[in-house]
Amino acid sequence: MPLDRPAAVPDGPAPLPDRAAEPSGRAPDAAPAPRPGPTAGRWRFRATAYTLLVLLTGTNLPTPLYRGYGERFDFPPVTVTLIFAAYVAALIPALLVAGPLADAVGPRAVLLPAVVLAALGTTAFALAADMSLLFAARVLQGLAVGAASGPLTASLAQLEPTGNRRRAALASTAVSVGGLGLGPVLAGALAQYAPAPYVLPFAVELVLLVPAAAAVLTLPAVRATARRRPRLPGVPAAVRPVFATSGTAAFLAFAVIGLFLALVPTYVATLSGSTNLLLGGATVALMLACSVCAQLAGYGRSAHALETAGLPLLAGGLVLLALAGGLASTVLLLAATVLAGAGQGLVFLGGLTAIGRAAPPHRHAEVLSGFYVLVYLGVGLPVIGVGLLSTAVGLLAAVQCFAAVVAALCAAVLLLLVRAHRRARATAPPDRAETSTD
Repeated sequence: MPLDRPAAVPDGPAPLPDRAAEPSGRAPDAAPAPRPGPTAGRWRFRATAYTLLVLLTGTNLPTPLYRGYGERFDFPPVTVTLIFAAYVAALIPALLVAGPLADAVGPRAVLLPAVVLAALGTTAFALAADMSLLFAARVLQGLAVGAASGPLTASLAQLEPTGNRRRAALASTAVSVGGLGLGPVLAGALAQYAPAPYVLPFAVELVLLVPAAAAVLTLPAVRATARRRPRLPGVPAAVRPVFATSGTAAFLAFAVIGLFLALVPTYVATLSGSTNLLLGGATVALMLACSVCAQLAGYGRSAHALETAGLPLLAGGLVLLALAGGLASTVLLLAATVLAGAGQGLVFLGGLTAIGRAAPPHRHAEVLSGFYVLVYLGVGLPVIGVGLLSTAVGLLAAVQCFAAVVAALCAAVLLLLVRAHRRARATAPPDRAETSTD
């Protein structure tokens, strides 16, 4: 879920006015280069999308392999959650630093090192002979994705051939979720049905990174003398009520993503009794596919409608996930995956819409930065608690406890959203009552 933060991209189609592009933070002396023709613009746009897809695919290749790593290196599920959290811990600082840096020096200067870091992390996974290399690999991958997410998303917005920011945003969302889902499926299939299960998936990723590096080299260089100092994003006082409710909802939605990425493949293996690595990866991919389908179906609807539809679906999926463990039912597990994925997609899109609408134009990117930091904390922090709990009560019981707690929190946030919507409608002028909280 890359950061929607504009970076200085000096050529390509002239961008349309858009809140997401204000303020750009662009270096004042960055000289624009000649705009490419339509064919070159389309190629550059697609190459940038490919780079984002490949980076996110690589970071999720280990998902179906963690259970096997635990058996090879003799560590419990809690270690898997810590390895996963190491990725988030590296990603967030990189996310905060890379955006302003790319604004100052141009995306290519930031993205090329990011691709190199991704290649190093992938190589560390391929060579992993003990647990320490797994931690190192995840840290490198976190730095790579944190550094690349903002500049790549901004480049997509700048390079869209017709200047259509909506199309660029849709491409960014689809590619991001596609990478999250493709990684587990690719690694699961190769590890299950091809030789060298803990090497081949990462060797394939290294090959895929070569065209990505070539694509980055085609981006224009920007000469700038302006200095940028990274800072923590802030939230204006007027935005804080919306940020608190919608941000909390997004935090919960991505806590479910974190659970699926880190522990659900092992949960699936425990529940089904199957050792097929593709099964766990496919479960994660199904959840993410349902997420993106729900976002496409909900695109254009109000933030309130999206969130109030998504939270019950998310809670319902979690309840079914807990029941699936208690009843050892793969049918319930499948239903839980579909519901949770759809709910996650709607909640995420609704939160992003609400916060983007509430943020003032001159601080739009800054507020979204804070939103994405909250999202990534949701991915990393709750799953650590699940891992710690699993050491005491077992994985099935820990997942059931997580599902119950997060489902209850979804219900509480839904109640807050409904009350806030009613208050806003009651205090808004009659002609604006319908749109006051969208």
